[in-house]
Amino acid sequence: MGDRSLLVELGDEISPAINQSVQELFVGLDLQKPNGILELVPGYRSLLVICDPALISLADLERIIVEIHNHLDRSQLPEPQTVQIPVVYGGHYGPDLVEVAQYHQLTPEEVIGFHTQPTYRVYMIGFTPGYPYLGELPDAIATPRRNTPRTRVPRGSVGIAQKQSGIYSVDSPGGWQIIGWTPIHLFDPRRNPPSLLVMGDRVRFYTITAEEADQWQPEQS
Repeated sequence: MGDRSLLVELGDEISPAINQSVQELFVGLDLQKPNGILELVPGYRSLLVICDPALISLADLERIIVEIHNHLDRSQLPEPQTVQIPVVYGGHYGPDLVEVAQYHQLTPEEVIGFHTQPTYRVYMIGFTPGYPYLGELPDAIATPRRNTPRTRVPRGSVGIAQKQSGIYSVDSPGGWQIIGWTPIHLFDPRRNPPSLLVMGDRVRFYTITAEEADQWQPEQS
């Protein structure tokens, strides 16, 4: 990936096992902190390793990555936290819920039931600070992205796209189908760590009313 980074591909599909392999290598490199590595960017099935070419050559970096990968201590992988996320579904909180239901010939209540059914894995954090890519969404409600993205999606919006779900951590443009909203703040630069979720965590969604969302206190986030 240019003269400053290597892309380590650990599989060719989206799966929990491959994603865990990415996480294991990420943790292994992060703990050992080889001289010259500037940043680690994990994804669904790959890890981007960015380096300072004045401190380490790409050939030496590749050798170190392979050595660490071959001697990973999987006991160092952090225990995932399971985070319960309250969601108000439908209405102006979830403007695409009815359309998603019609697309699958379901009722909005059935879509909500399918969405709150799984325990999702946080495959990666990206797009904006703290934005979690969650899988796997049930096939029954897997839905394409919107044909025309919105120029502004409010922070807290809960969306789906293909077999993924996600939560908008800040106000931003976006093309996912918005089915609900959560009062939980996923990203706060004053918090340590600033992101509520990290790769490998688990997420469960549950329903709340609009009144409960309006009364949600910041300390509950």
